[in-house]
Amino acid sequence: MAIFSATTIIRSLALFHVTLAVFFLKNPKIIASQNIVFVLGEAMQLPTPREFSTPSALTAFIAVLFAFLGIADLTTLSLPEEASELYWGVQTPVRLAFLFGITGYTYLFKEGGMFAARGRAYKYNAGDDLKNSLVFTWGFIEMAAWFWVFVTIRDERRQRAARLIEKRKAEHNVL
Repeated sequence: MAIFSATTIIRSLALFHVTLAVFFLKNPKIIASQNIVFVLGEAMQLPTPREFSTPSALTAFIAVLFAFLGIADLTTLSLPEEASELYWGVQTPVRLAFLFGITGYTYLFKEGGMFAARGRAYKYNAGDDLKNSLVFTWGFIEMAAWFWVFVTIRDERRQRAARLIEKRKAEHNVL
């Protein structure tokens, strides 16, 4: 049995997203200057973006997206248990795949990365702005958290099935 239920972890993630939205709206430098962003960025040799030093239209848009994500997740937690289990059972692997893709892209296609173009073959593209320590840290932490949710959901589903089997065995023995 897990220490935290999947619902508790998802609720914490949703509140974390709402908190990030507030920080991106008011003072994005607090997020960009966190130690974990610095440590992961330096470990992966990724640059730290300077665009997050002051509030801007970009950080306000990111704040709106995080607020939307957090409020939507909190809303779906109020679904009945069967619907919630089905929703999160489908949603969690999709989020994991997306986060794995964005985190992998950030690392593998960075300047000097395994799949990055070098020398004259290099051409600037829109995805170059994603290759920074802030995006990598966000993707990495989210991926770890959603993997925790995925494992917890599987464990809860297995425990629920075992209880159902025991209940049916008990009913069969009574008859």
